[in-house]
Amino acid sequence: MTLSRPLRAAPTALALLLVAACSQPAADKAKAPSPDAADKSAASDLPPPIKPVDIPTKGGDGSPIELGGLTPADVSAAKLPGELGCSFAADAATPPILVAMGNVASSDPARGIVKLGTSIESVASPGGFDGMTKGARFTGKGLQLRLALTGPATGGGESPPTPATLTADRADGAVRVFAGEWRCGP
Repeated sequence: MTLSRPLRAAPTALALLLVAACSQPAADKAKAPSPDAADKSAASDLPPPIKPVDIPTKGGDGSPIELGGLTPADVSAAKLPGELGCSFAADAATPPILVAMGNVASSDPARGIVKLGTSIESVASPGGFDGMTKGARFTGKGLQLRLALTGPATGGGESPPTPATLTADRADGAVRVFAGEWRCGP
């Protein structure tokens, strides 16, 4: 018995279809996100990390939020209670613009000061010293300060600096973000 031409082509066409069908899942696998890609996709749904840049005052009555450097005399005169402290400064060479003290393992708030313009203002954050080490929210008269760590601690020693941002929110709606270092310890 001889096969007609269309029947002889059928096995070849069927083989091509099978090869295409077998290779289709591989193509689908290439399109399917890998677990790493899924993690990256989930990470892309999160807001971007705060970039350490000094952002000028936005909003409010138009006047800038000016946080001045604190002198040792300013800090001494404040008589902040607590066994350990934290400070925020642009870098190790500049004076801090926020200094706070608190007790370890305490529910009492940490107490701090900032120089707003030319006047020293008191601020407080819940949780004592422990509540400040990984970021904090300080409140004062007409001002809220949010400290966010932006990277791991650098350097060694007992109180290595950690890159951070300090966002100052004034009661009139003005906001300013400062970049710098958060240092906590003795």
